Amino acid sequence: MAAANPWDPASEPNAAGLLLDHFVASGLVTQKNLEIELLRLEKDAADVVHPSFLAQKCHTLQSMNNHLEAVLKEKRSLRQRLLKPMCQENLPIEAVYHRYMVHLLELAVTFIERLEDHLEIIRNIPHLDENLKKMSTALAEMDILVAETAELAENILKWREQQKEISSCIPRILAEENFLHKCDVTVPP
Repeated sequence: MAAANPWDPASEPNAAGLLLDHFVASGLVTQKNLEIELLRLEKDAADVVHPSFLAQKCHTLQSMNNHLEAVLKEKRSLRQRLLKPMCQENLPIEAVYHRYMVHLLELAVTFIERLEDHLEIIRNIPHLDENLKKMSTALAEMDILVAETAELAENILKWREQQKEISSCIPRILAEENFLHKCDVTVPP
């Protein structure tokens, strides 16, 4: 038994139909807009729900299933063929294609050399958002450290100025102390 279409106004009232009626009555949506949207949805979903497309997909899956069953039946012989070394076997290539083969081999070697880098890039794609969050957190922490370092540098410069003032006063204080000792004047504690 087929289920009733909730969007069909001829069927008995339901929540979806009542909601659409309310939107049409309030002027938020027009009947024409609803029809256009339904046609667009039907067009977008045609490859999923249309019987000819479903039959084609079913046929493709069935042929792939048959192929996989055949591979499984020949698993032992395929495994033996893969284990057999292929050294000293030549592929006959006409002379006019030799230069293309050289170029193809260069491309293959380059691809194999860079394969690990490409795979690493592909592996990192799902973690891109997480890595960006980590980078922004690290950047914020770095900004805090820069501010603290600037404050520390200011404090060091102030301390250095105070030390210069103190060191410039020490000879004068020593000179005064020497003068007082020469005059035998005692300074009260």
